[in-house]
Amino acid sequence: MKGFIIYSTYRILNDKSYVVLYGRLENNESFITINEFQPYFFIKTKDQKKAKNFKTKETKLKNFDNEKMSKVLINFPKEVSTIKSDLEAEGVKTYESDINLHTRFLIDNNLQGSVEIEGDYDLDHETIDRVYKNPDLNQTNYVPKNLKVFSFDIETDRNGKNIYCISAYSKNYKQSFIITNEKVNNAISCESEEDLLQEFQEEIIKFDPDIITGWNVIDFDLKLLKEKFAKYNIPFILGRDNSPSKLRIESNFFRTSKADISGRVVLDGLDLTKSSFIKLENYKLDTAAKQLLGKGKLIEKLGQEKSQEIDRLYKNDKESLIDYNLLDAELAYKIIYEADLLDLTIQRSLLTGMPLNRVNSSIASLDFLYLQRARKNKLVCPSNILGDRESRIKGGYVMESKPGIYDNIIVLDFKSLYPSIIKTFNIDPSKYHEKKQKGDIESPNKAYFSKEDGILPNIIKDLWIAREKSRKEKKELSRYAIKTLMNSFFGVLANPSCRFYNMNIANSITHFGQKLIKLTAKKAEEQGYEVIYSDTDSIFINTKTESKEKSDKIGNKLEKDINNFYEKYIQEEYKRKSFLELEYEKCYLRFLMPKLRGSSAGAKKRYAGLLENDKIEFVGLETVRSDWTTVAKEFQKELLDRIFHKKEVTNFIKKYVEDILAGKKDKELIYKKSLRKEVEKYTKITPPHVKAAKKLKKIESSIIEYVITTAGPEPTQNKTHQIDYNHYIKKQIKPIANTILSFFNTTFEEVIDGTKQTSLFSFK
Repeated sequence: MKGFIIYSTYRILNDKSYVVLYGRLENNESFITINEFQPYFFIKTKDQKKAKNFKTKETKLKNFDNEKMSKVLINFPKEVSTIKSDLEAEGVKTYESDINLHTRFLIDNNLQGSVEIEGDYDLDHETIDRVYKNPDLNQTNYVPKNLKVFSFDIETDRNGKNIYCISAYSKNYKQSFIITNEKVNNAISCESEEDLLQEFQEEIIKFDPDIITGWNVIDFDLKLLKEKFAKYNIPFILGRDNSPSKLRIESNFFRTSKADISGRVVLDGLDLTKSSFIKLENYKLDTAAKQLLGKGKLIEKLGQEKSQEIDRLYKNDKESLIDYNLLDAELAYKIIYEADLLDLTIQRSLLTGMPLNRVNSSIASLDFLYLQRARKNKLVCPSNILGDRESRIKGGYVMESKPGIYDNIIVLDFKSLYPSIIKTFNIDPSKYHEKKQKGDIESPNKAYFSKEDGILPNIIKDLWIAREKSRKEKKELSRYAIKTLMNSFFGVLANPSCRFYNMNIANSITHFGQKLIKLTAKKAEEQGYEVIYSDTDSIFINTKTESKEKSDKIGNKLEKDINNFYEKYIQEEYKRKSFLELEYEKCYLRFLMPKLRGSSAGAKKRYAGLLENDKIEFVGLETVRSDWTTVAKEFQKELLDRIFHKKEVTNFIKKYVEDILAGKKDKELIYKKSLRKEVEKYTKITPPHVKAAKKLKKIESSIIEYVITTAGPEPTQNKTHQIDYNHYIKKQIKPIANTILSFFNTTFEEVIDGTKQTSLFSFK
């Protein structure tokens, strides 16, 4: 029987260690597997004599330095740390001594999300359909489509102290509970809060979900439930056994709270949306529902008004309150399905071996994949030791641009440059040498790698195949997730929390990147073309042609010629096959490369271009920066559209400024800026958004919305002074205008004052 693993842990039963896997079978039944599994880690075989007080066993495995390895066998997981410390005190280096038992079991059995189970099973468990004891477990490609998802939402009084009702939603299922002595048509009436909690607990265990979800479900709903269960001395048990459910609530906005509910996984809809590469104006349920589902909440009022409305409904119209409560649960459920978030999360779990609630952890993902491959290659990996956090990774090469407004700029871009560098030059922790050995590949920063294919390049290879499959199936979120995972690996190698942390290895990737992008620009220039800019993995070429058709021909020819060059160059120089792939990506019909403000030098990572479909792409400019106001963004979009289409701009600029001064754009003057730490920790400087935050009675979000008034920054919730319109004109509109007007020998002041007429003909 095939199934999907939802939750893994270990138990001590009859003085033996067992790994326990919970999940859902292909026949819709829930399962648990219980397998005896002995904890262990590794030491060098030559150190066995120093470990004579412990049980050891020689293996056929070796470490990265080709030294023979032996296992240290341990009875119980809790003894690992003590034995490790005792051995290290004797000067014995330990390997893979930081891996928890159930993760070790999954790695050793080559399991990544799905499992094929062979063996007898029991049917007499209260909360599990099938209980397998010591079954055979094997890898399978099974993709689950039948996971049970339970979405719920709680409504409280205005102070958030007393629960009014709880509603739950799933496929072909809806249920609500409300505290009342009345009969409510669409809910179960409960006499008291304690009664409601017990009814809800029984319902969730009876429903038996694999996944619990909601919106902000851990920090609010589950946190409140735990507090209420404690108040009434009800064991906080929501899982598939009798162990108490646990929460780790983070007190600030900068870490994600976690829930541990035995046999189930909690996927907060809010966090899932953020981690699935979906960009929203904000991550409120109403905003997400409107953008992703096309419909929002029943009550759109905010803050105190919403609380008052809920109080009123509970007092006068309980059925409407239940409708509102149930819709919130339904919206959270439908968002994760209709936006394919659950499907994407499952795919990421199958790719990385991570549980559903950890698929966005790139360090843990690489760790799991690498350890699994290492064992197949008869290798043992080092234990994780936190590295030096002071070291810095070398960035990609960014050429100082040649500022101007151009026609027909073509862009050639390396497809997944860093992953292709890893594959091409065999950059891998197990193949790394500090000193050059015969036949080694030498990176520009003097890191050395043997030519025999390493583990990381093969991981990249398999992910590359999976990404192409997603591309062909037009699964864009999945394709982007795989691309992001591949691109993250080079940064992971530079993270001190990574098992394979090595700045020399990480910098070899970026140094190769710098070398290649410079060489690519050189090859284009050798054919007589002007490179006006290059950025990490792209070059921008001024074709100096009068048509897109001619530019396309140049782009396609350069793509072919430079790729042919790299095939020969990599083979001759490094005796390796080239996986580098330069693509002719696009042609900008008109293109702006701005100057640095107050300088004639060109900017970096800031430009805009008009494409054939009449769409303008912005990179690094104010339009795509979250800390600029809507009024500035809209001004820049319209101004550039006029410039690119050679339309009149003088009257537009004047009218825009007049509208600001007349108060016609007040709703577009809001700044939105994230707090990076608690407000009280801003001691050296106090930025405007922090000043505004300090004026709030209660900070309810890490994103502070504020306006600049005649009295300085004030939060939008309690603005008391007049808006300072001159601030917005001077600090937002003027800099954007001058970025463009400087190419036409005029300034914002000259346009506003009328001292220089700027017509259509000036901008040809």
